Amino acid sequence: MTTRTATAMPDRPEDFRTGEGLRTLLVRLHEAGPGAWEHDPVVAELMAYAAEKYAPLASKHGLDPWEAASAAFDVMRTRAARTAENPWGVITHAVRITCIFEERAQGLLCSVHQARRPHISSFHDPERFSDRENPLTDYHPAFRIIDSIELGKYAPTGEEESDSATQLAMSAAEDAIAFLAMLGWTPETARSGVEHVCGALIKAGSRATAFEALRRDKQVRVLLDIPSGSWHALLRAMLGNPDTDHATTGAGRGVLLRLLIGETIPLLLRDDDLVLALSLAAPGARE
Repeated sequence: MTTRTATAMPDRPEDFRTGEGLRTLLVRLHEAGPGAWEHDPVVAELMAYAAEKYAPLASKHGLDPWEAASAAFDVMRTRAARTAENPWGVITHAVRITCIFEERAQGLLCSVHQARRPHISSFHDPERFSDRENPLTDYHPAFRIIDSIELGKYAPTGEEESDSATQLAMSAAEDAIAFLAMLGWTPETARSGVEHVCGALIKAGSRATAFEALRRDKQVRVLLDIPSGSWHALLRAMLGNPDTDHATTGAGRGVLLRLLIGETIPLLLRDDDLVLALSLAAPGARE
């Protein structure tokens, strides 16, 4: 017949709220052997205290207080907690790290074990297509078709080609300014807007990257004195939509690229959707 030896209880329970009292309790539970944590009545009070103590930390990371208490329980049974000069300090540090990775795991939709790995935690949280004002397909390079005309035909390969490409780009920019002026944009606003878009395009190296950078740069829009709606319409018209469904269309290429590949202003004026969008977006058009 097997008998179970009850955990020897001290005359006065340890004050686990203090570091010394917690160490004494942890050592006693460890020496009592298997089953001590399950049957010792002080353990319930200890875990309730831990849940209350770490509730603010758990709330900060979107967790339940008992999830933090569970993490504390795992640490309390280790040798590091029993022998530490400051047991609560060791436990608090471990619980904080666990909460951080628990929150990270929930964001990454993976296990806590995976979230602790650097090559996994370096990723950003999953993002819905509807989370942003502009669809993710408009600017993310993973959804973009690299236009061979954009990167090949007009990519400079020497001094002569570079000069020719520069002249062609300058001509396209001037035509774009004239095109905007025909649709109700003041020459000053059209020039400042197009020149800034061209500068950002040269710096970014791709239309999608330039579009996203300019869309986020509210300071530039304020400096150019262009309303938000007009600015976004200008960006979409000049740089185009990089969505794969529009890659070979006029909307996908944008005015600047269409002018570069040989389209003319009269041909652009036949694009009813483009003309309507830019006409309605002209600053002061609705006043």
